[in-house]
Amino acid sequence: MKTSRRARLSARLLPWLAAAVAFALIGCDNWAPPPTFPPSPTPATEATHAAAEPTAAVPAAANAQPLFDGWPKPELVLVLTGQQLGYIEPCGCTGLENQKGGLARRHTLIKELSDRGWPVVPLDVGSQVRRYGKQSELKFQHSADALRIMGYRAIALGADDLRLPAGELLSGTNPPDQPSLFVGANLALIDRDLQPQFLVIEAGGKRIGVTSVLGKKYESRLQSDELVHGPATLALQTVAAQLTAAKCDLHVLLAHAPQEEVREIAKELPLFDLIVVAGQTNVPSSELEVLPGGKTRLMQTGIKAMYAGVVGVFDEPPEGNALRGEPKFRFESVPLDARLKDSPEMLKLLAKNQEQLQDLGLEGLGLTPRPHTSGRQFVGSDKCGECHTKAFEIWSQTPHAHATDSLVKPPNTRGDIARHFDPECLSCHVTGWDPQQFHPFESGYLGLEPTPLLKHNGCENCHGPGSAHVAAEEGGAKIAPVDIAKRRDEMKLPLAGGAAERKCLECHDDDNSPDFHHQGAFQKYWKAVEHAGKE
Repeated sequence: MKTSRRARLSARLLPWLAAAVAFALIGCDNWAPPPTFPPSPTPATEATHAAAEPTAAVPAAANAQPLFDGWPKPELVLVLTGQQLGYIEPCGCTGLENQKGGLARRHTLIKELSDRGWPVVPLDVGSQVRRYGKQSELKFQHSADALRIMGYRAIALGADDLRLPAGELLSGTNPPDQPSLFVGANLALIDRDLQPQFLVIEAGGKRIGVTSVLGKKYESRLQSDELVHGPATLALQTVAAQLTAAKCDLHVLLAHAPQEEVREIAKELPLFDLIVVAGQTNVPSSELEVLPGGKTRLMQTGIKAMYAGVVGVFDEPPEGNALRGEPKFRFESVPLDARLKDSPEMLKLLAKNQEQLQDLGLEGLGLTPRPHTSGRQFVGSDKCGECHTKAFEIWSQTPHAHATDSLVKPPNTRGDIARHFDPECLSCHVTGWDPQQFHPFESGYLGLEPTPLLKHNGCENCHGPGSAHVAAEEGGAKIAPVDIAKRRDEMKLPLAGGAAERKCLECHDDDNSPDFHHQGAFQKYWKAVEHAGKE
């Protein structure tokens, strides 16, 4: 007997719904299948939440040029973002005024555009997260909620999003009380009926047809049976015919694909007026590129969502428009810097994210302590200070000695949101964690109460766990002098060859410490913490 399409869909969704209920009841993510999308390589200096300019400090906001200076009122504006990659907020380690990005500033930009009386259509090209695991699943859920609050009208799923379990993605993309904003010409979660292939958006008296595509570079790697996907160009040919029939005034493609592939798509399907491509570099487009034929404009978002591209659409050419070809667009790349105050709605969402991390705890996040590569145990900076009194005194006067305090009560305008339950913050603000993989080592910091001696960024984060060294020094006549000398040598971190500098860069990366990467900066900062010898 044949079953209805609705019955078949219900049968496919039932296992995911049951799993979601189980998670809600027990707070555990063990039910989730392993990721089926190949993990992206983690750069040696991956940051936590921060989003700062990779090569230079951000100019003071007061000196920046006013936004949209000289713009006449457009018929509508498109706010174009993507490649957030988990950077939901700047961490503020080097001052929020020195860092870009964050959901709270982005929301303020959108509200300020609306306050001008400009019809605003926000669109996102995808990849809200970059890692997998429970914390990334939470980030995706909160990011999806944030995009809906900000009034986004269409969103793509990016390659990094697809590393998460399909059930988690589904709960974020398909809320029970409203239609999905997540659109995909050649991609859907679990069933094609659950995500539209395109959307027709009405704003500013115009009809905007929007679709998205996952390029073949990424689509060919998908392995999960819970992802419905196919060749990009074939799907877009069908969607393009439907968009043409819908008689839209403007056609937009959100392309999660390399630029070379996007250029081929534009050549085969010249329907699109604007293509927004997921950026593969830190630098977003500074102007719209006019593709061959003169109709289609191309924009790249950049990564970490540090900028938002704003495209004004005009019926008449705006005065002073410098674009080549058809002059109905005006573009500005907007840095999400300190000129944009934090949105209270987004701060509430960020606080909720931290509350959930606290409720889950390290165990609920799946962060089981792992053995340190040395096989040794952490003893805490106070133990080091029993012998290394001068070095301990110097360390005590540095920000390193108060690193955990800055999470409990951050010294910036977001001080009411504690972050000492956030693994991505803890990794560089406590002792005994892997700063790049965001997990604790065995005998490392587990919390303010269970491991108070491992608070702050202590001696062993640079020199390595001290258990063998302490045992050798306290072993008396039972320990041979050669073994004592060996353990002492193991704790040394030489300046020669850049070993010390490389260790510093594990936390002082491009995002958290942009000034640390200027020429000669290490020597400058080393002088502030320099210590040598036992005493």
